[in-house]
Amino acid sequence: MSIRFDESNRLFQLDTLNTSYVMGVQDRFGYLLHYYYGKKLGQRDVSYLARTNEPPYTPDRNEREKLAFLSSAPFEYPTGGVGDFREHCLEIRTQSGFNALELGYQGFRIYPGKKKLEGLPASFGTEAECDSLEITLEDSLLDLQVVLQYSVFRDLDVITRSVRVCNRGGKEKVIYLTKVLSACLDMDNADYSMLTLHGSWARERRMQYRLLGYGRQGTFSERGESSHQEHPFLALTSPNVSQTTGDVYAMHFVYSGNFQAQAELDSYDQVRTVMGINPYHFSWKLEAGESFQSPEVVLVYSDAGLGNMTRTFHRFYRRHLIRSPWRDRKRPILINNWEGTYFDFNTDKLLDIAASAAKLGVEMLVMDDGWFGNRFDDNRALGDWYVNEEKLPGGLERLVREVNKLGMKFGIWLEPEMISPDSDLYRAHPDWAIQIPGRKPGLARNQLVLDLTRPEVVEYVWGRIRAILDSANIEYVKWDMNRQLSDVGSAFLEADTQGELYHRYVLAVYELQERLCSTYPNLLLENCSGGGARFDPGMLYYSPQIWCSDDTDAIERLSIQEGTALIYPLSTMGAHVSVCPNHTVGRVTPFETRGHVALAGTFGYELDITKLSEEEQREVTNQVALYHRFQDLIRSGDYYRLASYRENHQYDCWEVASEDGREALVTFVQVMGRPNNFHSRRIKLMGLCPEAEYLVEESQQIYGGDALMYAGLPVEDLWGDFRSKLIYLRRVDR
Repeated sequence: MSIRFDESNRLFQLDTLNTSYVMGVQDRFGYLLHYYYGKKLGQRDVSYLARTNEPPYTPDRNEREKLAFLSSAPFEYPTGGVGDFREHCLEIRTQSGFNALELGYQGFRIYPGKKKLEGLPASFGTEAECDSLEITLEDSLLDLQVVLQYSVFRDLDVITRSVRVCNRGGKEKVIYLTKVLSACLDMDNADYSMLTLHGSWARERRMQYRLLGYGRQGTFSERGESSHQEHPFLALTSPNVSQTTGDVYAMHFVYSGNFQAQAELDSYDQVRTVMGINPYHFSWKLEAGESFQSPEVVLVYSDAGLGNMTRTFHRFYRRHLIRSPWRDRKRPILINNWEGTYFDFNTDKLLDIAASAAKLGVEMLVMDDGWFGNRFDDNRALGDWYVNEEKLPGGLERLVREVNKLGMKFGIWLEPEMISPDSDLYRAHPDWAIQIPGRKPGLARNQLVLDLTRPEVVEYVWGRIRAILDSANIEYVKWDMNRQLSDVGSAFLEADTQGELYHRYVLAVYELQERLCSTYPNLLLENCSGGGARFDPGMLYYSPQIWCSDDTDAIERLSIQEGTALIYPLSTMGAHVSVCPNHTVGRVTPFETRGHVALAGTFGYELDITKLSEEEQREVTNQVALYHRFQDLIRSGDYYRLASYRENHQYDCWEVASEDGREALVTFVQVMGRPNNFHSRRIKLMGLCPEAEYLVEESQQIYGGDALMYAGLPVEDLWGDFRSKLIYLRRVDR
């Protein structure tokens, strides 16, 4: 068992392969305090780390200074209203209008394996892979029970956390939850910096470091989705952390809606880091006998820098979060018509694209927005999910049949959560849109959001999805969401449950995608939200890949994909080759470079292939061959960040090495050329066997693994800006 309870010291120790997480019960009241998280410890009592043998002591020794204890003790799950003036994880309001909540220890349960979180995406593991712990806390006055849920993945240095809150029906028959966070981590400050991911549309997940200052700081979303602007990830890093050195404490939220990820440095130089559902406009009515389940937080500690953290997340998500049968399979090379045609297409145009693409080795045609209802632009018809036979005579059945005859698969774009004011659906059911009675709702992309808290809306959406997928041999769906939630109100919910809308909306999206995955288990689902606004672990549970960004420019993608790959496997990142000048930034980059950058993701094309020159068509053939040669390695190998254009402003470089160290692929992108005959750069590789020898295919030179990692591989400058090269090496067995 990787979880141990020391009964004499009332101490819990959770051990992974290289880390330990320790907490314990103190004081007669039963406060659950956090002791330690870090490098693996032996089985010993470390309760002294809570400093309860120092003033102000615990309340059973010094009741006159209870508030001093509550506002400084390292709580495992802090609550509001009784004297801890730092950030709380759980806050309530009773029917009487009071908000005090104090939790005491009641008991625990340890068991092998891991339970599902009903209605929520969450990691999974067998009894051979993980153990779980449930610690029950209770406020006896309110008869409110809180179950802290932990799972320990023995071989991956991962611990997951979530919380279940139960109203056991005391004097307060109804309790309103006004904040339910999923995890807290209290520790001493050690000059930590905070690493987060930020951005906007077309520049998602840019890495940002901030030295922790006093007070509360973090990253948040109030947009109804995880968002382009922020990301549900936060890490504390020790000074001068690098890819290979330094401490990293990382938290990642398995959720696709509003979130809070916050670090607070207090006057005692203690840091409290919390993560969970953003309490913005959140309230949940908990009747007697009902429970509320919080989403899951993934904890990773690394004492070997960011690279070790990255590979831990990658392996964990590949093995324990992605469920799709496509997880371990090579994805079909697709071509999407969006940037090639936008709304100006018909069956003949799509078949022309498919025929040309098939000749070059492309394996799937994806039809994007504009195939349904009166959808000739983005001002109308969302919700009217009926084939426009003016564009597609004979409907989907004919189009898909002809595409299949070319030897290609067929995929389709949907935006099931949205509704246009100019649509038959809205004219029939204006109350199906999220809006506040009497207030004109704001538009984004000239569209509104369907109120998925209404069961009849969910059934309508599901009925249209099924009708579309059952009408033809559709093997791929791109599920999009192109605006955030605002003017949040439901004609369905009661006045005292309007605060549940944000969370119920996300739960309904999960329900729909669960139905989709269950009904069509072999379907390849790719999530999207105006690009990367809902690229989060919650979506990854349903789809093995997510569209990384609407910005397909190869140079912009360097920073976007670096930030994304910090925590997500390369196999999850939707990445395509598009035309130049690029439609987002107008930049012109070599076709070869665009292909090399896209190879670091799922790989495909976003263009009208019939308009490519003969030289570009030859490049497509070459890129298709590269994809088939290297994609198994890219999908399953270990990712190493060797250099960052974000940091050096000159070049970018990453490597994927097989877990056994037998082969590796290095991608080098020279963003800016250098004058005056500089010497070659020495790139230090990683993930190789030091005692082995490797053949570098390009030069046919043999190098020692130790030399490649400790001294470096010479990489000569390329001629011009925005140039790139692939370097493949394999172990030589003598």
